[in-house]
Amino acid sequence: MRKKSNILNLLLITGMSGAGKSTALSVLEDLEYEAIDNLPINLLPSLIDLAMKNDPDHANPALAIGVDARTRNFQPENIVKVLSRIKEQERIAIKILYFDSGDEVLSARFSETRRRHPLAKDRPVSDGIARERQMMEVIKAQSDYIFDTSEYSIHDLRRVLSQHFERGQDKGLSISVSSFAYPKGLPRDADLVFDVRFLRNPHYDETLKAKTGREEIVGEYIMRDPVFNSSWDKISSLILTLLPEYKKEGKSYLTISFGCTGGKHRSVFLAEKLGALLKEKNYQVNIHHRELSL
Repeated sequence: MRKKSNILNLLLITGMSGAGKSTALSVLEDLEYEAIDNLPINLLPSLIDLAMKNDPDHANPALAIGVDARTRNFQPENIVKVLSRIKEQERIAIKILYFDSGDEVLSARFSETRRRHPLAKDRPVSDGIARERQMMEVIKAQSDYIFDTSEYSIHDLRRVLSQHFERGQDKGLSISVSSFAYPKGLPRDADLVFDVRFLRNPHYDETLKAKTGREEIVGEYIMRDPVFNSSWDKISSLILTLLPEYKKEGKSYLTISFGCTGGKHRSVFLAEKLGALLKEKNYQVNIHHRELSL
């Protein structure tokens, strides 16, 4: 059972249409937030007042509110003003979550669902995306978290939001360590990227080609590279030096990515190795292998 808290945790879910806001609200509802979509911003202060009332059945009240271009009388400048006033209240911990995707990805999602863009009912989807992107810039600039969901599956979005906002967890620095293949593009959400294509490649060993960097025999092969030990020592030392500094400046989430050619051997092994090291140091760590869908 959670201890009673006098703090209201409020997440404002906003961003581009088609970027996953509705899915995010569903995930947060599963994480025990009271989720409300498409709330007129002028009703938000009244809703907060209700939530702040002493309710013995709801320790640690938490709300997730969806606000976007569909909202009646949607005016970004007005939203920013309302949120600024809310942030001044001592008993409210508010975070703005902005969901975004590339224009081509958004267009494809609208085509797949055959929905019209809310700002382009009688015009091409691309017109609505361009108009909305310009309109939302003022809110995006004020956001605490920006999630680019271009490459996210529903599983990925659930994983990321759970790591950020699962209730009752220690809210220290959460770290995501991932692997990827360079030919398929850099991860959009990476804070630190390490190119490990200089290490010997198990792909060219017929006995290892079909395996992954999660298997011990592959790791042993990579570690036999003459430059591995010195490279690993420098990489791990740099990361361990930086983490306390990121935490000190108030950063709550960090993504560290390792890239190689196929995203299957070297990057996977390094991500697993770093993840294990950070867990030993008592950091909250999530490991994700993009090309392995793990």
